[in-house]
Amino acid sequence: MAKAALTEVVTREYTIHLHKRVFGASFKKRTPKAVKVIKQFAQTNMGTQDVRIDPQLNKMLWARGIKAVPHRIRVRLARRRNDDENATEKLYTHVSYVPVADFKGLQTQQVDE
Repeated sequence: MAKAALTEVVTREYTIHLHKRVFGASFKKRTPKAVKVIKQFAQTNMGTQDVRIDPQLNKMLWARGIKAVPHRIRVRLARRRNDDENATEKLYTHVSYVPVADFKGLQTQQVDE
């Protein structure tokens, strides 16, 4: 990704296949690992180290308990400007949950806010 592209404020929707990323993890570590995987996914795709997970997404991940993680999840990644004056980075990524009925045919798409 180009350096100029990382300075833009942009919002995209992704489908994350959690099942293949938490497969093999012990039951008591599955949902915590899913949260870490979502943060790592946001860091690589949006290019920011500061990733903040929306409380609604966190509740959705934990709704079925610690060991029953949903197989797929649709998330909206929004790269935003950091208003904090003593922040180390100018941008951060906000990850929020997008409810969908079916995952068939969904692709990554840019969202206009």
